[in-house]
Amino acid sequence: MSVVARQGFKYSIIGYIGFLLGTVSAIFIFPNDFEFYGKLRYILPTAEMLVPFVVLGISYSNVKFFHTVEKDGKNQNMLSLSLLTIFVNFLVFTIIFFLLPYIYPKFRSSEAWKIKEMILPLILVLSFCAIFNKYTSNYKRIVVSNIFDNLFPKIANLGAFCLFFYFALSEKIAFAFFFGIFALMLFGYIYYTNRLERIKPDFNTEYFRKNNFWKEFFNYSFFGFLGTFGNYLAINSFMIGEFLGMEEVGIYSVLYALISLISIPQLGLFNISAPIINKTLIDGDMEELDRFHKKTSLSLYFLGAVLFSCIMVGFPYLTQFMPKNGTMLREYEPVVWIWGSAVLVDLATGFNGNIISLSKYYRFNILVMLLLAGLTIGLNYYFIKNTDLKLIGIALSTAISLTTYNVIKIIFNYIMFKVSPLSIEMIFVSIICTLAITVAIVLPNFNNNFINLIYKPAVVLALIYVGNYFTRIFPVENYLNIDFIKSILKFK
Repeated sequence: MSVVARQGFKYSIIGYIGFLLGTVSAIFIFPNDFEFYGKLRYILPTAEMLVPFVVLGISYSNVKFFHTVEKDGKNQNMLSLSLLTIFVNFLVFTIIFFLLPYIYPKFRSSEAWKIKEMILPLILVLSFCAIFNKYTSNYKRIVVSNIFDNLFPKIANLGAFCLFFYFALSEKIAFAFFFGIFALMLFGYIYYTNRLERIKPDFNTEYFRKNNFWKEFFNYSFFGFLGTFGNYLAINSFMIGEFLGMEEVGIYSVLYALISLISIPQLGLFNISAPIINKTLIDGDMEELDRFHKKTSLSLYFLGAVLFSCIMVGFPYLTQFMPKNGTMLREYEPVVWIWGSAVLVDLATGFNGNIISLSKYYRFNILVMLLLAGLTIGLNYYFIKNTDLKLIGIALSTAISLTTYNVIKIIFNYIMFKVSPLSIEMIFVSIICTLAITVAIVLPNFNNNFINLIYKPAVVLALIYVGNYFTRIFPVENYLNIDFIKSILKFK
């Protein structure tokens, strides 16, 4: 098995382990104390949202120019200067951060200012990690970085929460553990990078000054920086924490963990599809790209719709097994409906963004990312300030901005490449799933919630299977057989 195949398989395994750990924790552990979990979920996304202002896209340039500088034996020079630049950027960022209260006095009452002792050091650590993450990817090694990026944050959340809630330790100790995990992640990155190639600090600027290479380097970095503003999840966590409170951040995070189940079919797809997309674009075979786009999008939408339907009918009964009976989560059931529908639309559009980013129009992705960020911030502010919808308003904001973002990309791809992810089969999928959900909801309930939790989704699955059997929308029989199970266990 090739290095890429081994790394890809291990990457997927780590991804699913992390996903399972995060989801189980969010459902059965974190609802014990939404307030403290909300603080944890506020700190990390806020730091992640501010990291781009320190990194400024330099991490992407460490991939773009790696092979060029490696030929000249200057890859260690690039790494050293990148880390130094990050440190200087962080000092400038910190100065601006502490000057903000003098320019905008209300900033002193913000949550970000109150817990700056946690957020600022975390920004520096995550910024260094971003450089090492991209740099090590040049060696076609992605598994260790996936362990750091996927598992470590979940361990930090779970460990800090358990120390505070189950062991009754102070917030300071829990926060120290939380930060310690990320500090450990940084040391792990340094150690691993040194294992791949011995780190040799080189801060000489002569190579970058030659032929004004530094201009090309920072121009590309700037475009990478602009493309990092579409993290609407971090924006949501930050704005909920600032305007609604930490308890709402905790509830929002648990709901997100449930909704993210819908995206399971999407895991790893884009990494697998990228070479195929790239080849069809190079060959100019738009008919094949359109066929592949429609087929992949339909598969994603069908599988996502099945999971969404099961979540919809099972959610009221699942909350009964959560700490404190999930009462507060049950009150925000509309969030699951609204946000889940938006995720389904996202799945239905397939790899729209990948087509654009792999083409000569890649800069358009930056434009729509900025639009997504701006629309998310604007709509969040409107719903928070002008309505009493709270998290339902945030869900509406996310649904509107994410759908607008995807519709624009669909139109752009159709005009430029004559390809579209949409097909008539998606309408049939929607009808079948809607009917299945309706039937399951109107069927009588048992007194036992566990039976209801199993029986209702089972009815949905049975009805969808029957509907699909007659319409032949998705080839279920290709996946529910021994040969397929054997094939996924082979590593050729």
